[in-house]
Amino acid sequence: MASVSIEDGDRVQLGYVGRFEGGSVFATSDPEVASEHGLTAAQGKDPQEYGPLSFTVGRGEVIAGLDEAVVGMTVGEEATVTVPPAQAYGDRDPERVREYDPETFEGMVGQPPEVGLHVEAQNDRHGDVVAVSEDAVTVDFNHELAGKTLVFDLEILAVD
Repeated sequence: MASVSIEDGDRVQLGYVGRFEGGSVFATSDPEVASEHGLTAAQGKDPQEYGPLSFTVGRGEVIAGLDEAVVGMTVGEEATVTVPPAQAYGDRDPERVREYDPETFEGMVGQPPEVGLHVEAQNDRHGDVVAVSEDAVTVDFNHELAGKTLVFDLEILAVD
């Protein structure tokens, strides 16, 4: 029986390794690759938490570059896909970097500002504290992968 090509509306399950253009791995479905590249420690995840990515094609559940890349592929097929920022998390937007008075920040967040602190704003935007001085706390609300070209090694594991 011939494999059927993936179309919009199909539920797919895929294995993947996501890398930056320089080759460093930022995400994977493979627990061994995650451990090998220090992702389990960096992300505070247990290796068993890594597994295939499942999504419905064409529903916007994943970045556009991945959504489009799997169309036409078949179970067992492998591919390497380069996804530019416009098809991933967009370009970095300087407007999404905000400064707050340290006292105001502490009142909003409930703890003192510290570089690296992850915060969630009332509008559901997530940000990271990138600088702290006596006068200001700088929070970057850009997605951590904004402005980056991403390279994915994909393998289609199943299609429903």
